[in-house]
Amino acid sequence: MGILQQFADGVSVFGALLLVSLGLAVTFGIMKIINLAHGELIMVGAYTAYAVNTVAKLPFWVAVVAAFAVTALIGAAMERFVLKNLYGRPLETLLATFGISIMLQQIVRLIFGATNKAVIAPISGTLNIGGVVIPYLRLFIIGFSIFMLLLTAFLLFRTKFGMLVRTVSQNRSMSECLGLNTGRIDLFTFAYGAGITGVAGAIVATLRNVNPTMGTEYLIDSFLAVVLGGVGTLAGTVVGSAIIGEATQMLAYFWGEIGARIIIFLIVIIVIRFRPEGIIRLESR
Repeated sequence: MGILQQFADGVSVFGALLLVSLGLAVTFGIMKIINLAHGELIMVGAYTAYAVNTVAKLPFWVAVVAAFAVTALIGAAMERFVLKNLYGRPLETLLATFGISIMLQQIVRLIFGATNKAVIAPISGTLNIGGVVIPYLRLFIIGFSIFMLLLTAFLLFRTKFGMLVRTVSQNRSMSECLGLNTGRIDLFTFAYGAGITGVAGAIVATLRNVNPTMGTEYLIDSFLAVVLGGVGTLAGTVVGSAIIGEATQMLAYFWGEIGARIIIFLIVIIVIRFRPEGIIRLESR
């Protein structure tokens, strides 16, 4: 029964990890931008949810929409004023986004302080199936992460905007020769990736305390999920999130949390060593 409970908990972790990895799948997987401020965008989304839902006492769905709007605007500002001239320069991008992450942390500390905050969960109660307990909140997060995955897939593969995004990501110079406004496409793509990252922050804020450094853990796990599953593919992000989510819980049951983290890092290193493109390879012509 303990193993079944760990498996159920792993599915819950998978839902949250998939949600926080989707934004990175867009900005890193598709746009090839190594965004070290990804964790801070999650944090900003969480604080936005706290301000709207807990302080202003507005409905939780309003907090989610506000988190998307705020982080999308921050993402648009990052792309327009910082990242626009750094495409193809990974070292400068790393340094710039790292500086932005520190700046966002300090701004949040000045506004909200360094103490932990809490966001009121929109759903309470638990579901008991044969002794396996699953909180309704976790089920909500799983369902919401699947909804965001399907929405992102629809935008990327069933809309004109998605076709333009994929065109620019595959061959930027040719897209410019064809007259496409690559700057505007980059702006909206990064803003969308940042926006769904903020939504993820608003959702996961119901699971844990909100503080200025909460995004660090999610940053590492998000990169692991995207790289392990396959950079540039939504299916790879799903697979990577599922493997890390389940492995985290199942391995922790036998070797503890620290041992589980060590083994997960070893798994990722081995996969990258023998399959650098990840588990699911991005097909190209």
